[in-house]
Amino acid sequence: MPSPIAPAPSSPAAAPPPGQAGAGEAGWRVAGRAVARLSAIAGVIGCSGMDYLRPRSRRTLRGRAEWLQRACRRCLRVLHVTVEAPMPVPTGVYLTPNHVGYLDILVLASLTPVVFVSKHEVGTWPVFGWFARRCGTRFLRRAERRDLVRVGAELAPVLEAGVNLAVFLEGTSSDGRGVLPFKPSLLAPAVAEGWTVVPVALRFTTTAGIDPAERIAWWGDMTLPAHLVGFAGLPWVKAAVRWGEAMRAEGDRKELAVRLQADVARLLPGPEERMT
Repeated sequence: MPSPIAPAPSSPAAAPPPGQAGAGEAGWRVAGRAVARLSAIAGVIGCSGMDYLRPRSRRTLRGRAEWLQRACRRCLRVLHVTVEAPMPVPTGVYLTPNHVGYLDILVLASLTPVVFVSKHEVGTWPVFGWFARRCGTRFLRRAERRDLVRVGAELAPVLEAGVNLAVFLEGTSSDGRGVLPFKPSLLAPAVAEGWTVVPVALRFTTTAGIDPAERIAWWGDMTLPAHLVGFAGLPWVKAAVRWGEAMRAEGDRKELAVRLQADVARLLPGPEERMT
């Protein structure tokens, strides 16, 4: 499933070409791994499509979110992505994770039934858009301020069903080394209704010698197909997820955005804590 927010401006460093060997691996081995895994992902898409035909997978909002959860777990297994997260996972809350790329969505959805808020254009993307529409994603026309009111009204039933909301308040993806400023406008519905918000930090690592900012994060001017091929060629990926302290959304939303951003940045592990 695609990243719901457009990638951020690029840094001078460019990602290695897709399939390029990393950490001393032969190029043919990396390319072969990428082809095999992407072929398996095609099978997962087909399997998930059949799963969606079951009434339990599409009858309710929770059923659609659980369908996405099953699909994302299958994708992560195929891609050799392991997830480490404290249990239990919060439920029925407004999650505010940092945004590194499309992998964020797979990881979060694999842990809990969740509905994402996405830019409107994602719904028109081939394959990814189909998944986004079927799983209950709420699409926002960011250029139209009044559309935030419409989307805000669609979010309350999600929380009432005990399903989590995930909103990338940075408004874009980054290289994952830090947290971009949070956009307070996206917190307006939460503050108006007094919802519970939970900061979430995601950090990704892979084999030594490969920079996650270049091979895992999807941002800047990276093209999605090329990045997918390069990512699929990685030997393994580990995702560390940390939940912050739940709090009631109230008061000045600009101050709340600053606090949530600071909490997410604090939750991100430093170099000495990162997974190996």
